[in-house]
Amino acid sequence: MNVDVVNNQNEKVGSLELNDEVFGGGAQADHLVWESVVHANAAGRRGTHATKSRGLVSGTGKKPWRQKGTGRARVGESRNPLWRKGGTVFGPQPRGYDYRVPRKVERGALRAALAGKLADASVVVVDALTVAAAKTEAAAELLRRLGVEGKALVVDVAPDEKLALAVRNLAGVRVVESGRLTARDVAGGGRIVMTRAALERLQEVLG
Repeated sequence: MNVDVVNNQNEKVGSLELNDEVFGGGAQADHLVWESVVHANAAGRRGTHATKSRGLVSGTGKKPWRQKGTGRARVGESRNPLWRKGGTVFGPQPRGYDYRVPRKVERGALRAALAGKLADASVVVVDALTVAAAKTEAAAELLRRLGVEGKALVVDVAPDEKLALAVRNLAGVRVVESGRLTARDVAGGGRIVMTRAALERLQEVLG
């Protein structure tokens, strides 16, 4: 598989040969992409939900009335869960939803996601991604020249600081370091704008 490499003016300056063993089997590993996306969504949950147990709600611990002889139901304190404004039993408490996923699954998912984007011709490979000034207009003009509109993911080995600042105000556009790229980023990133160095690094790591 060969992909064209263009410059910032969208002029072809070369090509890059990709290993079919790395980027050739996207449809066969859709389940890995699903696993990776579910894991990323779970790890991103804040888990700050909380309910008050009987030890946290306000109220006294005094027994409202004696145990026997009143004809009323026995009760120990006003904070018990059966009463209004009492504590909650087995309610949600702060917790983390993250869990471990094997490294081979994550790498297989990233391979499959990138292979799918390459098969759909949704990846633009650029020799270098730079802008003259850290301005939104400069980043928008760069993406426009590359034929990228709407949602996009910009990937580089070490993203240019000016470019990272320039795309912050562009809706749906994100800059990601190639070493931190995930299958969820690729699958939900729209068009992928990637430097040649980043693609070569990914091919080396995922191979």
